[in-house]
Amino acid sequence: MAQAVEEWYKQMPIITRSYLTAVIVTTIGCSLDIISPYKLYLNPNLVMKNYQLWRLITNFLYFRKMDLNFLFHMFFLARYCKLLEENSFRGRAADFFYMLLFGATVLTGIVLVGGMIPYVSESFARVIFLSNSLTFMMVYVWSKQNPYIHMSFLGLFTFTAAYLPWVLLGFSVLVGASAWVDLLGMIAGHAYYFLEDVYPRMTSRRPLRTPGFIKSLFAEEPVVMARPANVRFAPPPVDDVPPN
Repeated sequence: MAQAVEEWYKQMPIITRSYLTAVIVTTIGCSLDIISPYKLYLNPNLVMKNYQLWRLITNFLYFRKMDLNFLFHMFFLARYCKLLEENSFRGRAADFFYMLLFGATVLTGIVLVGGMIPYVSESFARVIFLSNSLTFMMVYVWSKQNPYIHMSFLGLFTFTAAYLPWVLLGFSVLVGASAWVDLLGMIAGHAYYFLEDVYPRMTSRRPLRTPGFIKSLFAEEPVVMARPANVRFAPPPVDDVPPN
């Protein structure tokens, strides 16, 4: 069992493995009182006035106490972060890292700006950890890029992946969890999806092009597509040839 877990862990792509490790270490450290959550949460005043800039990062690493909800989010983090990095961003680790950086920036900006708006500032003030929102953003982006995959929710009903964020949002409401964190993740995910996938098709411009200094941090591996040797135009299989 331990060997199987070790193999599963080693086979994870680098960014997924690094982020998952940081989350688990941080959450366990807080559970054992080695790390204080009060040193991690997002506090605009402490960031701006006391220059505690690490809070801009650490608030994405803590998933509250280790309970069923923690395991639930760890499953989605490991699954959809891994699926994105291995498929949609295969061979493009820098682009995947930039997606996470963009999502974290959008989420932080929404909370900071929302905290200054009358009537809604109290709601945003309660959002002090954005780890759940970042995970939900990855789920949203994956669902937009794989909308036709059939899925099942707890074996109760089936749906296509395009509706996955809404199904999870409804589940959060049913179990009494705050819908704010899920909605924030959907907003950040849709912003990325629009700017990266929709807007370039409309204008032939790509505003989220990954900066060169980020690409220099990652050794990109070329994706090799296998094809038959010495064959330029392979004929279709006999069964697939349309009748005259």
